[in-house]
Amino acid sequence: MEGNFASKTELIEAELGKELDASGISRLLDHLRLCGNTPESYGHDTREEKQYAKYTDDLLALAYRAIGLKSLVIAERADAADVEGFGGGFSFVADAKAFRLSRTAKNQKDFKVRAMDRWKHGKPYAMLVCPIYQLPSRNSQIYLQAITRSVCIFTYSHLSLLVRYAHEVSNGYESILKIIVLLQAPP
Repeated sequence: MEGNFASKTELIEAELGKELDASGISRLLDHLRLCGNTPESYGHDTREEKQYAKYTDDLLALAYRAIGLKSLVIAERADAADVEGFGGGFSFVADAKAFRLSRTAKNQKDFKVRAMDRWKHGKPYAMLVCPIYQLPSRNSQIYLQAITRSVCIFTYSHLSLLVRYAHEVSNGYESILKIIVLLQAPP
């Protein structure tokens, strides 16, 4: 793909949109099931890896729209989250994470919880979406940082559940998402 970063994002989002329009909600669920795994064939910090990250951001925005929220991929790249979601009287920023299956270390810097807090830019909440298998299974600084900074750690599996629920039941999805986000707020 040629052109600037924003136009690549728009192209990826347009192609995904066409695919989802043609194939329906099941295709979105398929993408959410698999998108957390960065292909091993993509070199570190390559154009392909960066485009894959944009693909996950676009999927996140499309998933939020599928549950009835308004959502956009933020074109600004410096000191900002990748996705913004809003609706039902609340707003948040979000970031999609994908990891290689060969990666075993779960470093707090990879989850960028502190950065997500800074990237709220006046919004009360943030959501970090990642594959469930990459989350620490025991106590972790990641969880403590998330709770104290109102950053919801969510998984693609959980997001798939919300998308399916919103598709099958035409109301209540915003309140469920709001409760999930609010549960992450410090007491």
